Amino acid sequence: MGKKNKQFVEKITSMEDDFAQWYTDIVKQAELVDYGQVRGTMIIKPYGFAIWENIRDELDKKIKETGHSNVAFPLFIPESLLQKEKDHVEGFAPEVAWVTHGGDEELAERIAVRPTSEVLFCDYYSKNIHSYRDLPKLYNQWTNVVRWEKTTRPFLRSSEFHWQEGHTAHATDEDAAAETDRMLGVYADVVENYLAIPVLKGRKTEKEKFAGANYTLTIEALMHDGKALQSGTSHHFGSGFAEAFDITYLDENGENQFVHQTSWGLSTRIMGGLIMVHSDNRGLVLPPQIAPTQAMIVPVAQHKEGVLDKAYALREQLQELVRVDIDASDKMPGWKFNEYEMKGIPVRIEMGPKDIEKDQVVLVRRDTGEKEFVPVAEVSKRLPELLEEIQQNLFDKALAHQKEQTSVATDMDSFKQTLEEKPGFIMAMWCGDTACEEKIKEETSATSRCIPFEQKKVADTCVCCGKEAKELVYWAKAY
Repeated sequence: MGKKNKQFVEKITSMEDDFAQWYTDIVKQAELVDYGQVRGTMIIKPYGFAIWENIRDELDKKIKETGHSNVAFPLFIPESLLQKEKDHVEGFAPEVAWVTHGGDEELAERIAVRPTSEVLFCDYYSKNIHSYRDLPKLYNQWTNVVRWEKTTRPFLRSSEFHWQEGHTAHATDEDAAAETDRMLGVYADVVENYLAIPVLKGRKTEKEKFAGANYTLTIEALMHDGKALQSGTSHHFGSGFAEAFDITYLDENGENQFVHQTSWGLSTRIMGGLIMVHSDNRGLVLPPQIAPTQAMIVPVAQHKEGVLDKAYALREQLQELVRVDIDASDKMPGWKFNEYEMKGIPVRIEMGPKDIEKDQVVLVRRDTGEKEFVPVAEVSKRLPELLEEIQQNLFDKALAHQKEQTSVATDMDSFKQTLEEKPGFIMAMWCGDTACEEKIKEETSATSRCIPFEQKKVADTCVCCGKEAKELVYWAKAY
C-alpha cells in the first residue's frame, strides 16, 4: 500500500484502542455528518442523508402498507397544552427547549419546541373524533424534534434529530394493543432485514417505559463494544391521554367511550447503531439493502484506450439491476479503493486493461475483502447474488456476536464479574421490584433493556435481592 493511502486509512482510530473516537472518526471520515453551530446539533451531509433516506423510504412504505397516512403537525406546543398529561410532561420537562420571545415581544405563554407530538395529536383528536365511524385514526409523521440533551454524540444522542412518530386512536384497548404489537413487528422487520441488525423484542419495565404510557415495547440491538442501543419503541397508552384530553366517541349503542391510543417511533439514532454493529477499522460497512451505492466501478489505468468505454458500458449493463456508479476521476486507483472502503460501499468492481483482455471484472467485497474474478457476461447474474450474500453475512456475523456476548448471571457477584469481563447482554431473573432495578443501575451502570417476549427461567431467584423471581430480563450498559 502506498504511503498516501496508508495515511488515509490511519485517520480512523482502532476500535480496540478507543471505541468512542473510532465512532467519531467514521462519522467524520465517511462524510456522514458535520457539527452544527448549536451544541448537540448536527448537519447530516449528502451521503449520510442518502443512507437515512433509504431507511426512511423502506420504513415509510411498510407504515403505509399497514394502513397509516402521513401528516404534518406543528413544531410548537403551548405550555398549557404540554401540561395536560402529568406523567408525560414530567418525563420530558428536563429536555424541553422553550421559546419565550416572538421577535422583540415577550410571549404571554411559553412555547415548547416539540420534543414529541402526543399532546398535539390528542388536541386534534379531541376536536375531530366524534363517532365510532371516525375510528381508527392511523397517522404518522416524518419530522424533527428537539430534546436538550446533556451529553451529545452524532446520531446517538443529539439535541435535534429526525424521526418518524406514529400516533393512532382506536375504539378498544384490544385494537390499540394489536397496533402496538404490529408496529414493533414492522420495526424489527426493517432493522433485521434491511439494516441486517439482529434485535431482541420485549417490553420495557415500568421504570423504563415511555412517560404517560401503559406499557412500552422495544427492540434492542447490541453494538461492537457490548453496549445496547434502544432501536425503536412502540407505546400503548390505553385511555390515559384520552381522559386527560377528553377524547371520546359515541359507540354503536350511542354510549360515550374514551378512545385508546398508541404512539411509536424510530429515529436517526439507528444510524449510530448501523455504524457500531457493522463497521470496522477501515471505515463504514453498509448492508447492500440500504447502501446508496451498492457497487462502485473503479477503472484501473483508465488513461489506456478502451478502459473507460468498457467501464461505462458495464455501468449501463448493471444500472437497471443494482445501484451502481463509476469513479472516472483522475485520482489514483489506490486512493479510490480506500475512499470506497471508508464509505462502506458493499462491492467494488475493478476493471483494467488485463481484465479487458480476459473479458472479466474483479468483484471485491467490503465485508470480507474477498476478490472474485467474474466474466463480463456473467456479472449481471453474479452481482445481485453477491449483494444478497453480503447482506446475509452481515446479519449472521452480528447475530453470532450478539449470541457470543450474551451471558447468564444468577447473583450480583456473577452479574458484576460478567459485566466487567464480557460486556454485552446479561440474562438475569428479576423480582419485579423497581428498587432492585435501581440498585443494579447504581452499582453497575447497567439498565434493564427489555423483558423478552420469549421467557425462560435461568434461576429461581432475583439476581439482586435473592427473593422469588418474577420474570427474565435482559440487562446491559447502553447508549
